[in-house]
Amino acid sequence: MEFLFYMGDVFTPINFGLLLLGTIGGLILGATPGLSPTMAVALLIPFTFQLEAAQGLILLGAAYTSTVAGGAVSAILLKIPGAPANIATTLDGHTMAQKGEGAKALQISFLASAVGGVFGVLLLIFLTPVLAQWALAFGPSHLFWLAILGVTVIGSLDSKSVVKGLLSGCIGLWLATIGFDDIMGAQRFIFHPALGGGINIIAALIGLFAIPQVITMFAKGRHNDGAEVIKVQKHPVSGAIRELARNKRALGIGTAAGSIIGLIPGVGGQIAGLVAYDQSKKFSPDRDKFGTGHPEGVIAAESANNAMVGPSLVPLLTLSIPGSPTAAVLLGGLLIHGIFPGTDLFDNHPDVAWTFINSMLIGQVLMCLFGLYVAGLAAKVAQVPQSVMAAVVLGLAVFGSYSVQSSMGDVYVMAALGVMMYFLERFGFSAAPLVLGLILGPIAEANFIQGSMIANATDGLAPYFLGGPLNIFLIAVVVASVLYSGYMELRTRRYTSKEEIMA
Repeated sequence: MEFLFYMGDVFTPINFGLLLLGTIGGLILGATPGLSPTMAVALLIPFTFQLEAAQGLILLGAAYTSTVAGGAVSAILLKIPGAPANIATTLDGHTMAQKGEGAKALQISFLASAVGGVFGVLLLIFLTPVLAQWALAFGPSHLFWLAILGVTVIGSLDSKSVVKGLLSGCIGLWLATIGFDDIMGAQRFIFHPALGGGINIIAALIGLFAIPQVITMFAKGRHNDGAEVIKVQKHPVSGAIRELARNKRALGIGTAAGSIIGLIPGVGGQIAGLVAYDQSKKFSPDRDKFGTGHPEGVIAAESANNAMVGPSLVPLLTLSIPGSPTAAVLLGGLLIHGIFPGTDLFDNHPDVAWTFINSMLIGQVLMCLFGLYVAGLAAKVAQVPQSVMAAVVLGLAVFGSYSVQSSMGDVYVMAALGVMMYFLERFGFSAAPLVLGLILGPIAEANFIQGSMIANATDGLAPYFLGGPLNIFLIAVVVASVLYSGYMELRTRRYTSKEEIMA
């Protein structure tokens, strides 16, 4: 119950103000098609430089939570998911809106998100310290394999192709070597003066996540693809609460599915929402109503994608392995504030860790309260032309990159990486494993060098890195994750081929 000791820190004027700002801003950003939670958090990181570590994490955590929930607004009213996590919400949510139940759909989506989100954060509170204590036993060789595991897991799961995902991770690892070697001081791949200090992680995050989306939005022009915006009519909140109570089964399935999937590194909210929707449909006596505007579909999908948020931070805070692409960006935010998650987080920085986690718990409640009242405003934001939104995001991207070190070199790096990622995405590559390679590369290198020094003084390199139960277990997980992802990719291709033949 240590977290209760730090609960009061959330309610200091500055911390609570940042929590409100992140919650409301996240709802609006989430409701805007094209602005994913990952991109929103990446754009906000430069604004946390002048804040204390806990304050910066409160802002980022609130934005993460609210953008996932806010994505339901455009999913329901426009049939455009605000984020991949809201794809399943469109199946019944938009149909409800077309039938004049838009307000009801929004209300039950925010209420279900809050229930799922609170349960997910409670899992984060009770699981993280236990695993963090276990992580204290990790040495340099184990941390090296953990870094490799992080790249391979998210590389093989967050991409349609295992090979392309792993290649993205390798590109990130190579980018991490640019600059001066910390041990020998040698120059590595410095092709331009802007690369002399290596690639700044914030400029890279902004470029890789924001610039491809900016180019895509500019390409779409001034219109929202003719999307029909449905007006939100009044509906009593008490009626939505009764609807939620009537659908406890869907709420339970969604919350459980999201929590379990969130613990698996690299899977993310999209899978959580779709799995919860599918399982809720299978266990429902009204399965024929799914897809026709059935509240159970909205409740299952939205409770799952927000229940995933808390557990996705468990492997991040204990083992430095992000559970989702947005968690990977949060890892960058932690490192910038000098905090290395895992072995020393709860021992050396308990005030930062618990204030951050407690703020996410309170943030779920605030997200629900504001979500119920700002849904109409968020719907108007969703109608902003893509070109206007692209210009705003581009301005934030340039400002954020420049403000890191007051250097135009970071802006050039941000732009170059963004354009490169735009073309890579067109060929099926993903930004998440690339970013993770960039973040975890220095950690893997430092632990490999440190482990090599220990190995040379003891049993040798191979026994140190390949021997011992924990090393063997981590290597087995690395191999298993790659093989399983390859198997699932082949299975999906065969299923798709059969569908095309039958069509």
